[in-house]
Amino acid sequence: MIHAKITKIQIYPIKSLDGISVDRATVISPGTLEFDRRWAILDANGKYVNGKRNAKVHQLRCHFDLSKQRLILSPLEEDMTAMEFNLATDTEAINQWLSEFFQQPVFLKENAEGGFPDDTEAYGPTIISTATLETVASWFSGMSLDNARSRFRANLEISDVPPFWEDQLFGEVESAIAFKVGDVHVEGVNPCQRCVVPTRDPNTGESYPQFQGLFIENRQATLPAWTNSSRFNHYYRLSVNTRILPSETGKVINIGDELIIDN
Repeated sequence: MIHAKITKIQIYPIKSLDGISVDRATVISPGTLEFDRRWAILDANGKYVNGKRNAKVHQLRCHFDLSKQRLILSPLEEDMTAMEFNLATDTEAINQWLSEFFQQPVFLKENAEGGFPDDTEAYGPTIISTATLETVASWFSGMSLDNARSRFRANLEISDVPPFWEDQLFGEVESAIAFKVGDVHVEGVNPCQRCVVPTRDPNTGESYPQFQGLFIENRQATLPAWTNSSRFNHYYRLSVNTRILPSETGKVINIGDELIIDN
């Protein structure tokens, strides 16, 4: 019998920027992980500044100490200096620094109640297996496991399962697969549709030649028998989008928790 276990929890405090690994994550209303995508960078028109629309995102490194509200912004460009800020009190200074970096007026916006999820209908943590990431990395010359992780930016990584095992966590359209992660009841909704971001090296922004075509070809060729292929109008999909019901607010997902599909 397969026992899927959570071996990595990754949250992304500022949408589109670097993530941090944590040992545990609390579920907050309306079913997201605490601090995940809690902040977002917006331009003067209120649109996200993200890797889809601005490749300079890949030139920006950030480090967090959330217990102290501490943020360090560090550009890869040599003509700007890394700076440390307090997320609670240095809003104006953060906005000024980011506007200089992106060479346009931008501002950091906070939403402590649910953040800024990538999928506004399935806003729970995304799930992928280590074996899946290892397999995908093998499709591309020179790509490491960590590089694949940074490209696909999943929240929960599971081990002790074969590649693409997580495809069992979604079913037919407008249905959901119920499962538990530790004590937390979760619903798997759909395979995550990918964008331009995974095609670029997360550390440099450099595009991998023919990335999307190679991915689609290999994803289709390795689709397991347990995968509901009707959910793939195209094969540029990886990881699983989820929902967590309001009743689970306050519960905690921990490293080592088992993922068990409801019978």
